[in-house]
Amino acid sequence: MKKLTPVFTISLFIAIAFILWGVIAPNHLDATTAAVQSFITEKFGWFYLLATTGFLIFAIYLIFSPYGRIRLGKPEDRPEYNYVTWFSFLFTAGMGIGLVFWGVAEPMYHFYYPPNPNLDSYQAASQAMRYAFFHWGLHPWAIYAIVALILAYFQFRKDAPGVISAAFRPLLGDRVNGPIGTTINVIVVFATIFGVATSLGFGTLQISGGASHIIPGVNNNIWTQLVIILIITILYMLSSQTGLNKGIRILSKANIYLAIGLMLFLLFLGPTTYIMGVFTQTLGSYLQNLAGMSFRIDPYNPETNWVQGWTIFYWAWWIAWAPFVGTFIARVSKGRTIREFVVGVLLVPTIFGALWFSVFGGTAISLDLHSDMGIMNVIEDQGMELALFAVLDQFPLSIIMSTIAILLICSFFITSADSATFVLGMQTTNGNLNPANSVKFVWGLVQSAAAAILLTSGGLGALQTASIIAALPFAIIMILMIISLMKSLRQEKPILYQDKLRMKDEKLRLREEKLKLKEEIVALKKKVNELDKKKNHD
Repeated sequence: MKKLTPVFTISLFIAIAFILWGVIAPNHLDATTAAVQSFITEKFGWFYLLATTGFLIFAIYLIFSPYGRIRLGKPEDRPEYNYVTWFSFLFTAGMGIGLVFWGVAEPMYHFYYPPNPNLDSYQAASQAMRYAFFHWGLHPWAIYAIVALILAYFQFRKDAPGVISAAFRPLLGDRVNGPIGTTINVIVVFATIFGVATSLGFGTLQISGGASHIIPGVNNNIWTQLVIILIITILYMLSSQTGLNKGIRILSKANIYLAIGLMLFLLFLGPTTYIMGVFTQTLGSYLQNLAGMSFRIDPYNPETNWVQGWTIFYWAWWIAWAPFVGTFIARVSKGRTIREFVVGVLLVPTIFGALWFSVFGGTAISLDLHSDMGIMNVIEDQGMELALFAVLDQFPLSIIMSTIAILLICSFFITSADSATFVLGMQTTNGNLNPANSVKFVWGLVQSAAAAILLTSGGLGALQTASIIAALPFAIIMILMIISLMKSLRQEKPILYQDKLRMKDEKLRLREEKLKLKEEIVALKKKVNELDKKKNHD
């Protein structure tokens, strides 16, 4: 390795200390993190709700503001990747494993344990789907869009290093190169490690559950899960050595094809009309109730803990993922305008996610309403990780489709971890766009070790706890990043005004050329008429 940065050294020390804590005293780790998580959700749940909704409002403002014309790069820069490749990067990095894990489990859970009790089954089904759309829709992608946009703006337009601290230069000046900048970047690395570890833990649980479901003799226990982590770690470490334009790019496209194939299979073999009806109605209901859901915290009925267990957990999870996803999306978005970028990041993944939940969650609810399949019994008896496979069992080719689902989860696992090692490499090498393989190797091992420790110390609960803790300081960092961005964008006003004048002059020039062409056409027609008359006269 070349000379190590302070961010790399400090972050690695903290990560190793956490891993050793989990090895030596897993119960103490679980109890401590649970206590911290309880304090955060109880005292700062309102902050997560306000901050996340504020990020969405700011993202929408950027679409319609004059700043939307600004390019993420120099005026002559154009996108490096076409839309298909770009969207596959977004989908893979953003929430691939999560969609597969929660596609059936979350709607079914909300269906049986709705946020608003005393509903009949059809009202509960409608509300369950609406909250699934809400938790995976505009809000999380607004979080990603804000971080990615700010990083891409400063990195490609202002030639700043590709680290989070570089976005604070308009606020802090040269102090970003000192202890303050190092602290910011260490927090980013911490949030990334445990945000990604949460997702990798979900993936491990589902691969283990699926393997035990279709392979006789395989047990869904911690030892199987640790073996899976080991195997997948070797695979994504091999992939990470190939770089962005080989391993991650190829696997990202493979993920899209597998995901669409699995979704189309269930769409056409399942209750197609019901699924599309669910998609259409829930989309309208989601948009209609967006404001109320965005600010719901249940202060009048605090004992339910539903909002803390779902909405606040999700917002914290997305914020903890934001440094990783944001850095990765920024890296592949050079050359796009702010308007094009925000619209693409907000709308396309949101619509795809809504369709995904309609297909998988809608099918599961339909089976429960109109037959005796007992999907929820499987979830409660065997765990949420078996929900998808319980649904696939109700259709032809279930073994083949379950195998494809496991391959999809493995592929998402590899690309998410691969992308995360790339991002951690960037953040700990002062924004190097192509971090050394040795650095990526170190962070790959740390990620897998963190996921393994969290699983052994407390299972799914420990993973959720870690993400909520990691998110709180980064949410504050995000707010300061927005202030810094606006300060820099205001300096763009003279440029925007000049661009506007240039566009106005260009329109006037084109109008004059149009008038001139019309005059020439009229003159030519007149000449042709004169020639015709002369010809007829002769």
